[in-house]
Amino acid sequence: MADVSSAAYEEAMALHEQLNYHSHQYYVLDDPVIPDAEYDRLMRRLQELEAQHPSLKTVDSPTQRVGGAPLSGFKTVVHDVPMLSLDNAFSDEELLDFNRRITDRLKSKEPLTYVCEPKLDGVAVSLLYLDGLLVRGATRGDGATGEDITENVRTIHSIPLKLQTSLPPSVLEVRGEIYLPLAGFEKLNDEARKVGEKLFVNPRNAAAGSLRQLDSKITATRPLEMAAYSLGQMKGVDQPQTHFETLMLLKRWGFLVNPHVEVADNIESCLSYYAKMADIRDQLPCDIDGIVYKVNDLALQQRLGFVARAPRWAIARKFPAQEEMTQLLDVEFQVGRTGVVTPVARLAPVFVGGVTVSNATLHNQDEVTRLGIKVGDTVIVRRAGDVIPKVVSVVLEKRPANARDIVFPDHCPVCHSPVERVEGEAVTRCSGGLICSAQRKEAIKHFASRKALDIEGLGDKLVEQLVDQGLVSSVDDLYHLQLEQLAGLERMGPKSAQNLLSALSASRETTLPRFLYSLGIREVGEATARSLAHHFGSLESLCSSTLEELREVSDVGPVVAHFVHEFFQQPNNLEVISRLRQAGVRWSDIEVQDQQSLPLSGETWVLTGAMESMGRAEAKEKLQHLGAKVAGSVSVKTSCVVIGADAGSKLTKAKELGIRLLDEAAFIELLRAHGEL
Repeated sequence: MADVSSAAYEEAMALHEQLNYHSHQYYVLDDPVIPDAEYDRLMRRLQELEAQHPSLKTVDSPTQRVGGAPLSGFKTVVHDVPMLSLDNAFSDEELLDFNRRITDRLKSKEPLTYVCEPKLDGVAVSLLYLDGLLVRGATRGDGATGEDITENVRTIHSIPLKLQTSLPPSVLEVRGEIYLPLAGFEKLNDEARKVGEKLFVNPRNAAAGSLRQLDSKITATRPLEMAAYSLGQMKGVDQPQTHFETLMLLKRWGFLVNPHVEVADNIESCLSYYAKMADIRDQLPCDIDGIVYKVNDLALQQRLGFVARAPRWAIARKFPAQEEMTQLLDVEFQVGRTGVVTPVARLAPVFVGGVTVSNATLHNQDEVTRLGIKVGDTVIVRRAGDVIPKVVSVVLEKRPANARDIVFPDHCPVCHSPVERVEGEAVTRCSGGLICSAQRKEAIKHFASRKALDIEGLGDKLVEQLVDQGLVSSVDDLYHLQLEQLAGLERMGPKSAQNLLSALSASRETTLPRFLYSLGIREVGEATARSLAHHFGSLESLCSSTLEELREVSDVGPVVAHFVHEFFQQPNNLEVISRLRQAGVRWSDIEVQDQQSLPLSGETWVLTGAMESMGRAEAKEKLQHLGAKVAGSVSVKTSCVVIGADAGSKLTKAKELGIRLLDEAAFIELLRAHGEL
């Protein structure tokens, strides 16, 4: 490096070390210690040095993650050690059979120890390191040969360009799964949707497409991650004796290892692990499609060997599929609370995501056009957890000759008022307002829902009866219902009618955040209603606020501010609020406080398990009163976890991360000390 002064070289090496450290903290440990702007300044300084002294631009430089010149095609890579597939188990019985087979082969009466790993739904890859430097990345391909995707894997921040050890092995081949986290997948599709580009069907499809880009600069824009799950080969250092120790070694060398990996002392513990992960599957930040079980002892793995194209010592237990194929039988149009006309797919029933699905949302006319879907098509339906099933693609090869176009109505299917589409919006709306019974029904259902006025016993079917029979046309009519009217309805006797009247009476005593949420203002959810209530303190202050004042609320942007301001400018809405107050609906004003001065301001809390003294919703509300953000999952950013009875995986993760824990008694004491009890 004749062109480089010792000062420039030392500064560049120091920047290498700093940027690699901060990248590992951010992308692997999810625990950044400097702001993004400072990271960008360090990166720009290194880029300046490398521009002045080109010999400083080494293959392991952090600047090389941005992508190089486009390739004309991918080279073929022959795997020194074949990348084998896994046999599958689809039931507890098949997993028990797997354990019995290998126990018999080993002639062992002692329970086998397994490593349990979530099976990430991505793309299997091989990474080759020579003397600690990444020199090649390859796809699995057919197991014997794959494609050279080195330039693309270099752009992924959770893949170390250089191992974090002063004594690296001379040869190291790491296997892992490259995947796209769900948040990144949604962001990617949102960006594609805005510019009219084709959307990705699912995260695995997006990850595979990203890795097969000939221009690595495109790959660099995709928020891909890689989790290491095994070794292909390692030379020059002693290999650990167990698979779990191997994963921990890879973690020390800078690789991301799935945080949910666990050791099971017997096959029964493997079954329990499967059940636990199935319960939290939909809370994970990435898609998993099953669990992989591997014999932990590497010497036993050697003894067991392989059969055909799979190891005898490992198996994948699959979860119920989240995607299945079925036929679109028809499309109906439903009208929602705000007048949105939504196309709903009527499907040939199919078992997907653990339930039988016969309906799925098609969202809006743009989505129907994007999918190119017709009635009669064979479609792929996706359902993950409690998410509403949706049609994600069409199998064009199976389109029948009599398939017909989906035609959107030009009049509301309920009240026959004209439908309209406002410029800039994707949805079509009924213009009928409160003359549309569908909108009235949905508005009343929302008003009575648990997070709003919480009117117990006022279910969807009963609301539909009340509107259809002309007993209720606005939410304030609920408070004028009589026992005789209710008792005469279908499936309502005197006792049920009296219970509903009692629930209506109890709902009159509410809070300002709940009341604001119950009004169904567009884009105002539970959190925004609470922010508005605590910012203005009273309904009168909110009603008289200007657009500029609304924009000062922490999570209110220009669009939400417009909807709120517009709502309180409408005489009809103010009249309904007035009638609700006359009917006895009441709340206390809130003392306006500087949010930054609240005792838990800036902290993130998590609730887990069941509490005896209060429900989770009440506990969440009290924490929010104290300024805390209440999250649904534990991360390194969590400040404290409140533990109730039968706390599960959140407690385990909190202990692993060393996060502060409070039992119910200590939590109650904290609330009492701050005047929340």
